[in-house]
Amino acid sequence: MKHAKATLIGSAAACLLTLSACAQTADLVPLAGNDLPPTPTGAAAAPTAADLLEPTPQAAPERSVELRRRSEEREDDPFDLPPPE
Repeated sequence: MKHAKATLIGSAAACLLTLSACAQTADLVPLAGNDLPPTPTGAAAAPTAADLLEPTPQAAPERSVELRRRSEEREDDPFDLPPPE
């Protein structure tokens, strides 16, 4: 019984320590001896860590939320190919 209780307390402590790391709010910085990536070709300045963490519009495109008011025929889609035989 004592062994089961000790195991339960130990696993609960491990879970709490793991979850406490999830709430870290400090800025991200490179490790000692490491630098940020080099300046891209054609860019005026090197990107900061915050710039690198922000997704590009291509990575996170905006959604089209245009609602259909009535049933409409779909336009021909040249990329809608039949499955291979």
